Amino acid sequence: MKINQPILGGLLAVIFILSCKESPSKKSADLAKEKNERASAKSDIKTYAEISVKEGGEWQGTKYVGENLTFKNLEYLKAPDSLTDHSYYVRYEGPGWESNKVGYRLYFDWRNAIDIFGKKVDTMVLSKVGRDNYDSYHEDSPWGMDILKAGSSLGIGSYGRFDGVSSVAHFKDVKSRDVAVSNSEKGSGVTLNYNGWTANEETIDLKTDLFIEPDSRITKVTLNPSMAVNGLCTGIVKFEDVELLQKDSDNGEWAYIATYGEQTLVPDQLGMVIFYKKSDVEKVTEADHDHIIVFKPTANAIAYHFAAAWEKEKEGISTKEGFLAYIDEALNQF
Repeated sequence: MKINQPILGGLLAVIFILSCKESPSKKSADLAKEKNERASAKSDIKTYAEISVKEGGEWQGTKYVGENLTFKNLEYLKAPDSLTDHSYYVRYEGPGWESNKVGYRLYFDWRNAIDIFGKKVDTMVLSKVGRDNYDSYHEDSPWGMDILKAGSSLGIGSYGRFDGVSSVAHFKDVKSRDVAVSNSEKGSGVTLNYNGWTANEETIDLKTDLFIEPDSRITKVTLNPSMAVNGLCTGIVKFEDVELLQKDSDNGEWAYIATYGEQTLVPDQLGMVIFYKKSDVEKVTEADHDHIIVFKPTANAIAYHFAAAWEKEKEGISTKEGFLAYIDEALNQF
């Protein structure tokens, strides 16, 4: 059947009008669906790691300065030669990693201590921390706050070199350092490389991996030294009137050191623990600022785990008895 030109033109016009009327509605529905899917996926995220730096300014000595500066997230950062403590370049001074239970950060400068972000919520918060005011995370907020009094110590679970007497060397003498972050369904991690780290008259390279899993307070640490040296150690900051707790696993292969009490900036109750494999360890002792675990000299990988439990954590651990029950159970799972 032959359709004359006027009728065909009219039909095409009707189809065009209907398609135009339907497209915005369909497009809006698709966008709404995508938005809901993104929101749902985002709500399922239970770990996160990041490194974020300022941009739009310039270095003046050891300070990064400028007006109307913004932050930019990176997957990898090599420390600028000018970077030191309080350079105001890296957001909250280093890489951060978190689970839906707790957050941590490592000072990406000579201090190299690990600090704790106590969380009152079970959602991811680090991407928002420190953006409004560089050190606003020291103030109590709906999500939580920086809670640990790290001082001159290793904080919780960081690493240094014990001199065999009382002092722990941090990272004042390092040729270069870099950091990378990763995020996956299995968890989130931070990898650090220290090249030419000199302490106690010995120089090594050190690779460190930090990893946290969903629904966990525990960070796994893996140290990979380039050669065997004396004194490689980890530890927990020590406070007066807070006792050191120690225990071996039922099979005798693992052990922990832990503390519980008023150890925060608030102050309120905080528990900290390091789990270690006994065959890797030379001794557990005291240094000027830390309870420390000293590892045997080795060029092989050394793995240990640390965790923090804050009393204001959402549905968290609020008593010493509860903390001990938690770490005793965890100890026998390694």
